[in-house]
Amino acid sequence: MPSETKLDLSEFHWMMDMLQTIDVGLVVLNNNYQVQIWNSFMENHSGLDPDAVKEKVLFDLFPEVPRDWFSHKIDSVFQLHSRAFTTWEQRPYVFKFKNYRTITGTADFMYQNISIIPLMSLNGTVDHVCILVYDVTDAATSKAQLEQANKKLEILSQTDRLTQLYNRGHWEDCLAKEYQRCQRSHLTSSLIMFDIDHFKKVNDTYGHQAGDEVIRVTSQALRDNLRQTDVAGRYGGEEFGVILVDTNAQDAYAFAERLREAIEAITVKYDGLEINYTISIGISEIASDLNDYKTWLERADIALYHCKRNGRNCSTVYQIGMDGEGH
Repeated sequence: MPSETKLDLSEFHWMMDMLQTIDVGLVVLNNNYQVQIWNSFMENHSGLDPDAVKEKVLFDLFPEVPRDWFSHKIDSVFQLHSRAFTTWEQRPYVFKFKNYRTITGTADFMYQNISIIPLMSLNGTVDHVCILVYDVTDAATSKAQLEQANKKLEILSQTDRLTQLYNRGHWEDCLAKEYQRCQRSHLTSSLIMFDIDHFKKVNDTYGHQAGDEVIRVTSQALRDNLRQTDVAGRYGGEEFGVILVDTNAQDAYAFAERLREAIEAITVKYDGLEINYTISIGISEIASDLNDYKTWLERADIALYHCKRNGRNCSTVYQIGMDGEGH
């Protein structure tokens, strides 16, 4: 090793003494990726003492480190004489150290931010780089927990508590987006609206808590019949809506009948009572003459009202001319 490089490295001994006592990893590599300095942080977390790693190639010591990616970062520091960084959000860790922090014990491995710093020799060349390893497990875990909490809150804000379906506001937003998607791409989807027949009688006869149980059981039957791509919501009271993505009216009618028959076969048991009930379903396939998603919704509602006028417990596809029937 040239004498000026030895002299250059000796100037960092005071920094090494300091870094031995703080919670930061320090590694010095030469331009062959061989370890020159390995501080106590790295020793404690890797289980490898400085003598064992001296002059060893970093990638041989840690084969799990992505060589192409990390050597590209190191090489850019050698060539450009400027720092490089990577954060835990880009890559959770470079060195696969176990996490021993009690507060953030749910994280298996240490989250790390990495800085790579050029070490300039007396002749102006960069023959060594310094890698600083920061343990950011607490911050990373806290952020992840906050994001999970915010996601749960978002889901709760979109969900009807009784039915666990989307609430009216979010479901209607989904309907507006599906309308725009179909109009833009000339696709076919269908909308069904249904409600529980004579639901007021259920409440009056058995009580509102029994009525809530009927709504809950209805929503479960609906979820049991949904495909992964279908979007269901509680529109209000005892009324429900389902967006059947990429589905024509004929297939939507088949879905509606399966659902209607499944619910007709249910006996709700509540507080010693047995309650049987039915539903009526209106169906509307998206059409080119619709002005907006609300017109699409109105047509499904018109078909639903047609069911009510014709005996209930049936499914009806919207047809031109039903509009004049009125409510």
